[in-house]
Amino acid sequence: MSYEELSHTADVKIRACAPTLEGLFGEACSALMQVMYGGDRRGGTQKTIDLDGKDLESLICDFLSEVLYVTEVDGLVFCRTDVCLDGTHLHAVLDGEPFDPERHNKGTEVKGISYSGMCITRDAKGYMLDILFDV
Repeated sequence: MSYEELSHTADVKIRACAPTLEGLFGEACSALMQVMYGGDRRGGTQKTIDLDGKDLESLICDFLSEVLYVTEVDGLVFCRTDVCLDGTHLHAVLDGEPFDPERHNKGTEVKGISYSGMCITRDAKGYMLDILFDV
């Protein structure tokens, strides 16, 4: 895992790190799934997401919001994410499985993804994202 939960008074704040932007988006998705469903997640069912954003911050927020929507509407829980970025266009293939209440009720319900305090930075090691999940 290249993400950690940071202290926050009311919501869940995550810091994700990756050497590439594509990896950063994947780590953020993994963090969202971990917070919501725990670590017992398997593959076998794919879902594709294509999005355009005005900038990286809006793109990652829109991406995670779409993952949250697909999870709730289609009843899927994802274990892997393959992200391709072309500027501010995102193409992602998510691998997961149908929600299983016996294995996936271990987390916290996330109601939305917040722009508040969101920050994407880059250093010599790669990229870092601080993001807030509204619970």
